[in-house]
Amino acid sequence: MELWDLYTENRESTGKTHIRGEKIPDGFFHLVVHIWIKNSKGQWLISQRAADRPTFPLKWECVGGSVLKGETSLRGAIREVKEEVGIDLSPESGKLLFSRVRKTVDGKPFNDIVDVWLFEYDGEVNLKNALSAEVKTTRWVTAEEFKALFDKGDSVDTLSYFFTDVACKF
Repeated sequence: MELWDLYTENRESTGKTHIRGEKIPDGFFHLVVHIWIKNSKGQWLISQRAADRPTFPLKWECVGGSVLKGETSLRGAIREVKEEVGIDLSPESGKLLFSRVRKTVDGKPFNDIVDVWLFEYDGEVNLKNALSAEVKTTRWVTAEEFKALFDKGDSVDTLSYFFTDVACKF
């Protein structure tokens, strides 16, 4: 059972705990991280979701997920990267780019606060080091290559912000 801390829209802790899979009460939000990893060649690491994922199976995305109860956003980001793609990142190499409150996405209730992180990394990516089977494969792409995947519908559709708020600025 995965537990999350609940926050107000202003990111104030409510002291309440939420069980993943249950409806988040109105007026409450949970913390989510998206992690963009860039190498010194200017390429971005993307991962393809496993075929058995309940949402967006086989779609390309950045690493990401929900921050667990008691975790900070940074610790959640580092954990998600280790779990999904097997990379051990240093907290000092992370930069919080921005945060957004998402009440709805495409008309559906989301009730999350997403923190978007940037890490620079030039090491190997070996899914044998991953702690979960959430990812089928990974690859390094240019922003243009990711845009082509996005435009074809081959990536998670909630990542359009990458092209305006991440790739063109970093």
